[in-house]
Amino acid sequence: MWLTPDRLFYAGLLGAPSVRTMGGLLIYVALRAPIRIRIDDGAWESTQLAVVPAYMPHSVACDDRMICDLALEAESIDLARLPTVIRDRAGPVDDPAFVRHVRQAHAYLSERGRELELRADSFDQIFFGHALVPRKLDPRIEAVVQRIRSAPSATATAESCAASAHLSFSRFLHLFKEDVGTPFRSFRTWKRARSLLHYVTQDSNLAHVALDTGYPDSTHFSHSIRQAFGLKPSDIFAGSRKLALIGERAAVGSGMPG
Repeated sequence: MWLTPDRLFYAGLLGAPSVRTMGGLLIYVALRAPIRIRIDDGAWESTQLAVVPAYMPHSVACDDRMICDLALEAESIDLARLPTVIRDRAGPVDDPAFVRHVRQAHAYLSERGRELELRADSFDQIFFGHALVPRKLDPRIEAVVQRIRSAPSATATAESCAASAHLSFSRFLHLFKEDVGTPFRSFRTWKRARSLLHYVTQDSNLAHVALDTGYPDSTHFSHSIRQAFGLKPSDIFAGSRKLALIGERAAVGSGMPG
């Protein structure tokens, strides 16, 4: 797994997830057996490559239980200027060349990833050949986004964020959704759930992880994680025991590599 503030590369066990709703644009690539994807309540479709827009409920399965997944945080990319293979896509995509490229990148990173000095800005170059164009945000909204990204476990209310942006409550909510592409609450919920990924290779007590990531109790923690990833926290930790980490490790809660 390679985790940066804006990107995720995961190659490993899929498990048996239920419906998941994640806050990044997702790119699923079959490593061996084809994957099966279902968007919302649609039909299951078999494919080597699938793209799922951020915050779109979906289900994914694979017979060999192994999968490769790239995730691009929605607020970090200009959707209109994405590479053609992932722009305006939802569901199976036919692009054998891109599938082959990702598989080659996976093989290379699996063999040499721990030796390389991978930085956050290396990600796009490796998988897309160039840096992806970032989304332009209103400076006031960008400050709020950075506040939540840097401390996802903190209690950042919409009211306090509106005040810090010197906007009325209603204007703030409207501008946030317009700029970021999702409601404030959904964004905050996702960033908190995503922060779990910093812990999955550690021998951690789940109750402690729940508190460290900002959840009031284990029930809220389990519900939120299952909504995001389609799996119980215990299943995520169980499936990550042999997961190898590569690249710079983002410090938990810092929002920045360290």
